[in-house]
Amino acid sequence: MSQLPHGFRQIRMELAREKGHPEGSRNFGYSFVAPLNEAGRIDPALWAKHRDVCRVVRFRPDEADEVGHLVRRPGGSWAFRYDIHGSDDDEAGYRFGDESFAVGEYISVREDDEMHTFRVVSAEPV
Repeated sequence: MSQLPHGFRQIRMELAREKGHPEGSRNFGYSFVAPLNEAGRIDPALWAKHRDVCRVVRFRPDEADEVGHLVRRPGGSWAFRYDIHGSDDDEAGYRFGDESFAVGEYISVREDDEMHTFRVVSAEPV
């Protein structure tokens, strides 16, 4: 793989506090690669040039990891897609385009028609 431009990060998000997980959980989350701009937001132009490396791993206890891609949907919203060629629903990020993926920030993801909040715990250079 060629060297990626500056700004690409390996981002890890873990489940924040919610009903059923009052302390949150390190075992529920996502790890993904995305290009971030100076404000910590996803850079759509860099993503378009390097979309093949923008992969996601969804991890849960007692389940096999799901591997997919960060995708930009019609209208400019972002989602995680695991079934690239099929018809499975995406896990949509709530306002991902407006969010800063800085450590400590909270990010929401819609999974199976339920919104869950995750905390960014790391954003390391790739």
